[in-house]
Amino acid sequence: MNKYKYEHVMIIIMISKEMLKLVLVEQRESLLQKPIGIKREVLDHIISKIKLPHIIVLTGIRRCGKSTLLRQIIDDVYNNDDFYYINFEDERLFNFNAKDFNQIYEALIELFGDKKTFFIDEIQNVSNFENFVRRFYDNGYKFYITGSNAKLLSKEIGTKLTGRHLDIIVKPFSFKEFMTFKGMQFDKNMIYKTESRAEIKSLFQEYLFGGSMPEYAMYKDKELLMQIYEDVIIKDIVVRYNIENIIRLKELYQYTITNFSNKFSFNSLKKIIDFGSVNTIKLHLGYLCETHLAKMITKFDYSIKKQLINEKKIYVIDNGFISAISTRITKDKGWLLENIVFNRLTDDFEIFYHSGKSECDFILVERNKIKTAMQVTWELDETNRDREINGLVEAMQTYDLKSGLLLTYDQEEEIIINLKKIHIQPIWKWLLE
Repeated sequence: MNKYKYEHVMIIIMISKEMLKLVLVEQRESLLQKPIGIKREVLDHIISKIKLPHIIVLTGIRRCGKSTLLRQIIDDVYNNDDFYYINFEDERLFNFNAKDFNQIYEALIELFGDKKTFFIDEIQNVSNFENFVRRFYDNGYKFYITGSNAKLLSKEIGTKLTGRHLDIIVKPFSFKEFMTFKGMQFDKNMIYKTESRAEIKSLFQEYLFGGSMPEYAMYKDKELLMQIYEDVIIKDIVVRYNIENIIRLKELYQYTITNFSNKFSFNSLKKIIDFGSVNTIKLHLGYLCETHLAKMITKFDYSIKKQLINEKKIYVIDNGFISAISTRITKDKGWLLENIVFNRLTDDFEIFYHSGKSECDFILVERNKIKTAMQVTWELDETNRDREINGLVEAMQTYDLKSGLLLTYDQEEEIIINLKKIHIQPIWKWLLE
């Protein structure tokens, strides 16, 4: 349904059923022609949940592979036939409303017969979509839906579908997936062979600096990353939240991405970027995190109140965006390693940093229990060895941990200090375990 306002009269133009059928046929054919791609690691987890009646909700940054993952599910489980598909990123369906879903449903039945499974891309573009999903869910239909705005999806779904959905975050390629994409099938013996070990490290360098967004991994064109970034800002933030000062918004985001992994406070950002109040800064960084482009962490404290006021750090979903957006002339390789480690850890843990007399990069919490402490640096040498190890040991002592992990680019050893065991390991090897 398209709306045009002319001389104070709202004219509503309904898309005809024939045009709707044309759109739906084109979308389905386009999806089925999409390459299957490499098997994503999360696919087995999704398939293990298919027998549950729950709605499968796939969220993640734009262009990270959500639609390809739908394609893999359709191929693996539904024989490329027994499903309905709708993509609400299609501009011909803009301004569609949930009350018009019956029109789509009728068109789908007439085109493809009676099916019991819906695959819907970017469903958050439809106002009140949860009403339609709930109604069909209650009548035994299965749903797989994607969206690029985590908070919006969880808010809307939560109103009508509490306890009836499973949320799964889709990320850019893991390092193992990246290797497969580049034509290198990994097996554990490779890390012990000189030739394959060298090839792994070469691919890791590419992964470190260029990231692993699927399209960029294929074409190596930074304009692709910049276009995704622009779409995130304009479509997912500016339009959705009616933000007027786009220039200041971009300054804020560029500054925080350039200074990723550094500590900051909302008040300090307010002084650097003259952009409304401290609450405005906090709100707009929240919007950035909702799009999955970045994520904030805070200093660990047993007091939740202190956690809320402690300084933050921000990390970026993929190193390619850092290279494309950052204004920093020289890139610190240790920080890039740290960003990769952070994104791997978010699969399994709630993450904080430690700051006392010394600092430790990551404190990992699982089910309200501190599991381990981790430090990341490019290499240990005489200039930083004491600082890096002391920070890790202090964290281990503070939280009563027997061991900790220190990741570098290519060093490996094990040391014991004050009865605390420190495992030093190459990050590329850790990523492949």
